[in-house]
Amino acid sequence: MPHELLVPITRWYAENARDLPWRRPGTTPWAVMVSEFMLQQTPVTRVLPVYETWLTTWPTPADLAAVPSGDAVRAWGRLGYPRRALRLHASAVAITERFDGEVPDTYDDLRSLPGVGDYTAAAIASFAFGRRHPVLDTNVRRVLGRSVVGTEYPAASVTVAERTLAEGLVPDEDPEVWAVATMELGALVCTAANPACDRCPVQQHCAWVLAGKPRYDGPPRKGQTYDGTDRQCRGRLLAVLRDSEGSVSRSRLELAWADPVQRERALASLVHDGLVAVQGDRYALPG
Repeated sequence: MPHELLVPITRWYAENARDLPWRRPGTTPWAVMVSEFMLQQTPVTRVLPVYETWLTTWPTPADLAAVPSGDAVRAWGRLGYPRRALRLHASAVAITERFDGEVPDTYDDLRSLPGVGDYTAAAIASFAFGRRHPVLDTNVRRVLGRSVVGTEYPAASVTVAERTLAEGLVPDEDPEVWAVATMELGALVCTAANPACDRCPVQQHCAWVLAGKPRYDGPPRKGQTYDGTDRQCRGRLLAVLRDSEGSVSRSRLELAWADPVQRERALASLVHDGLVAVQGDRYALPG
């Protein structure tokens, strides 16, 4: 089975891969790291302009580490999940202080950085340094689950069996190509909804297709909601601070969200997360 997947998927990738800046020859490990932070739960189309501006402004970890964390939050714009900006800034500081300004090239050292979990460490080690690691994002997990196991959707979190399977499929030669190829296949063909099986390079080997595409029968899958949530409220409050040159008054924040109870809860959580600094009776991005 590994060879039956490896050759057609990597060949498909060579012919169909999107031209994305973090995949181009000469991309620095720092640029790969920035892309991985930004792409978490965020579509490529939204990431591209912010990514380009970010690397123009801070082309190295030391450049980012030299500015206040609030600058990173402001530059993050509307990518969502702004704590990622704080963690990327904290990682830049750690890289500058502990690794002489160079993104570390091993999984364990990467995992020691703020905000770098298993997936992100494996992705950076693989894509930036060609290390042999299973890179298990949602797209890869779905591709492997369908093609090898025969399940429509993976479990909510990575299982031991899933990791063992993925590790056994990573080739010794060019492991990073396999990682990005399976990721791209999941993003463009083996999608969560309406997969284009007729365009899949491994359709004839896919266990899910061969089983008649059985419907998912696991725990209910959570749909993402946004309108009216605390997350939306937090985003509105942060937008006010990003668009202001200095601190703002509480009354200015009150205009951004009508529900006072939800607004206060969201503001308190932003302060707790370090995304908002309290300056007397005013509020600002962290300095």
